[in-house]
Amino acid sequence: MRQYDFDEVIERKGTSSVKHDKLKLLFGRDDLLSLWVADMDFRTPDFIVKALKERCDHEVFGYTFAPDSYFESITTWVQYRYHWKVPREWISYIPGIVRGVSFALDCFTQPGDKVIIQPPVYHPFRLVPEALGREVLDNPLRLVNGRYEMDFEHLESLMDERCKVLILCSPHNPGGIVWNKDTLIRLAEICHRHGVLVISDEIHAEMVFPGNTQSPFASVSELAAVNSLTFMAPSKTFNIAGIVSSYAVVPDPVLREKFFAYLQARELGEGTIFAYTATTAAYTYGAEWLQQMRQYVIANMNYVDEYLKNHIPQIKVYPAQASFLLWLDCRELKLSQEELVRLFVEDARLALNDGRIFGAEGVGYMRLNIGCPRAVLEKALPALAQAVNK
Repeated sequence: MRQYDFDEVIERKGTSSVKHDKLKLLFGRDDLLSLWVADMDFRTPDFIVKALKERCDHEVFGYTFAPDSYFESITTWVQYRYHWKVPREWISYIPGIVRGVSFALDCFTQPGDKVIIQPPVYHPFRLVPEALGREVLDNPLRLVNGRYEMDFEHLESLMDERCKVLILCSPHNPGGIVWNKDTLIRLAEICHRHGVLVISDEIHAEMVFPGNTQSPFASVSELAAVNSLTFMAPSKTFNIAGIVSSYAVVPDPVLREKFFAYLQARELGEGTIFAYTATTAAYTYGAEWLQQMRQYVIANMNYVDEYLKNHIPQIKVYPAQASFLLWLDCRELKLSQEELVRLFVEDARLALNDGRIFGAEGVGYMRLNIGCPRAVLEKALPALAQAVNK
């Protein structure tokens, strides 16, 4: 068994990396440690790189289509990871999950229709519907005994004849919550009863930590299956976001015919040579790499948690169950959000995501990307401690 090296520090500046080369534009300075946008600083797995190089060696990159091996890798992986049997005909490539959300809103809603989101949540869930002229309704998560829960009573109070879609984040970003099956079953029942379609973003699903069980939304009940679109991808898991390798899974034949026809009419359901190649390699050979990477990320999470408890107890780690993103509760610092951001950026020289982008419920929070070598965190956290102690 190969042991992968996640301690390796790879220089990414100068590669048109959003995470590293847009610091000046987005944060006002470029001398920051990049701990924000959700891609990892680990080397893309060797088996994916090998597959891409072998494809490049052919030296002809003409029109292509999804080969059988592409679909077989997805169906086998989904069965292996989630015990969910997905026939090939349920699957279509989509050029990105956020784009998939926009396509679904175009396909199933009209300007003026209402879309429900559950903040604090991934900010494109608000930005995309608003840009398309849809009205966004907030169904905020509740903090109960230090844990986020869905507020079903409030959710039902929002639903009327203009309410058409709920966008689900599962696992939840930025909270790292793995929704239990009972929660998803209840959500499916409520949405089905009110005629509200569920779009489930499950891009972080493969990174669920041991001891937690990820249930794809469409798999939890018949009501969920007939009233949802599920969007998945290997991009976060295997650090290939730049390749654009997302796909949709739509069990219901009526929804599937309408959505896939929308994609086909706009030639949006056809991927690139490299998307098919990378996805097939990731899902065929990636199980061991994923296991080792998750263990490394969990160790990073524990390191951050212990460091903060010992040196900056005013900042607390929300207990993540998935992904390489940590939700930091900074409210005990008793700073305004502007002061909090200034503390991280100007004083500690760290680039994190400002909690405000995830909704009003994110005030007092920052999102930290721990998908990086430990050495980066060992540099970042003392800098933060020094800034707080000032």
